[in-house]
Amino acid sequence: IVENVKNGGHPAFRPSTEDEAAAEEEVMQMMKKCWAEECMERPDFQQLKTIIRRLNKDNESGNILDNLLSRMEQYANNLEALVQERTADYLEEKRRCEELLYQLLPKSVASQLIAGKSVVAETYDCVTIYFSDIVGFTALSAQSTPLQVVDLLNDLYTRFDAIIENFDVYKVETIGDAYMVVSGLPVRNGTLHTREIASMSLALLREVETFTIRHRPEDKLKLRIGMHTGPCVAGVVGLKMPRYCLFGDTVNTASRMESNGQPLKIHVSPTTQKMLAEHYPSFILELRGEVDMKGKGRMNTYWLLGKHETDC
Repeated sequence: IVENVKNGGHPAFRPSTEDEAAAEEEVMQMMKKCWAEECMERPDFQQLKTIIRRLNKDNESGNILDNLLSRMEQYANNLEALVQERTADYLEEKRRCEELLYQLLPKSVASQLIAGKSVVAETYDCVTIYFSDIVGFTALSAQSTPLQVVDLLNDLYTRFDAIIENFDVYKVETIGDAYMVVSGLPVRNGTLHTREIASMSLALLREVETFTIRHRPEDKLKLRIGMHTGPCVAGVVGLKMPRYCLFGDTVNTASRMESNGQPLKIHVSPTTQKMLAEHYPSFILELRGEVDMKGKGRMNTYWLLGKHETDC
């Protein structure tokens, strides 16, 4: 019988009542209402008590039935409370998992994964990528304890993370002292990506100039920044620990711009400089000259010095 009920079917399987002709009609109606498919059509325990008391008003077994119904009602209430508790635990765990996913991936990508949709790698015609690292970090780490290094990076990147929230950018990853940010994906924003990364770079550089290393307050942190604009491919890699990764020559060039830069300066590629000059002339750029880029040959690069305050 249980298997037949579980398997469903139309009409739904129910016990036969043909042999219950002697039973009172009201009892039969009550029984059929109790097994109704729609839960809202089923009577609650209070209604059942009223019906059974009326049917057993001249029967000495009424108290026994009342006691039995009370126990059944208590059991049902306990079961309902347990289900609600387990459901609340499940929803809380689901919320935490989704919150973690939103921290690991861009919101639009995380939403697709949560909805059960596959996320395919996508090509972006034009984005701007930011790289930075700490000059002398290896030597600083050698002269510090592991906990001091962790505190340093945590202090710095907590401030960085708060600053980049003010811009249309996505933090791709941090590896050691390296910090990578992109604008223009996964949601395209026209040419705004150059402006956003340039403005963000200036804001981060200002923050570093006032940053104090807790265990070495006399030392100043020296950030080296590079940025480049171009096409790239982005997609989710991995299942257990998914990561949103960028691929393409633009990533390599942006990294080269950073490694060939100088402390406390923002190194800009000619592609980024051209877009800023055409679309956002408020930014102040200075020609650095020819720089020998590994795998790229020699190219003219620029320094981003600031921005005119009167322009938006």
